[in-house]
Amino acid sequence: MLNEFKDFLLKTNALALAIGVIIGAATGKVVSAVVDDLLMPVIGLIMPAGDWKNAQLVLTQGVDAAGAPTVNAIKYGHFLSATLDFVIIAYVVFMITKFLLPKEVPPATKQCPECLEPVPAAAHKCKACATALA
Repeated sequence: MLNEFKDFLLKTNALALAIGVIIGAATGKVVSAVVDDLLMPVIGLIMPAGDWKNAQLVLTQGVDAAGAPTVNAIKYGHFLSATLDFVIIAYVVFMITKFLLPKEVPPATKQCPECLEPVPAAAHKCKACATALA
């Protein structure tokens, strides 16, 4: 039973997927901390309202049965903050992926002298016009 589970983990790449999810979650937390603790205070200084994460468009105000005030509002500040978080996290993950994955080398090609179609460098005949290639 244990060997079957080990084979499952290794053959289906489930272990690699689990590791990727864990690393992705940790990266998300680090980037969120950078955004919340380093970038947002600077952006808060630039924005005229100051604490722009709590910016909202109040639709209605009232009092509930217990006497506590209630506010029905569109919280666009939270939405903008979450969107900015997502963009920064996506960019960081993109850069990490671009750095870690091997560069894809395009296959060597040459051009057919008759039809100008690209063909593999090792080809002896053009697949488009059947011209013999040198």
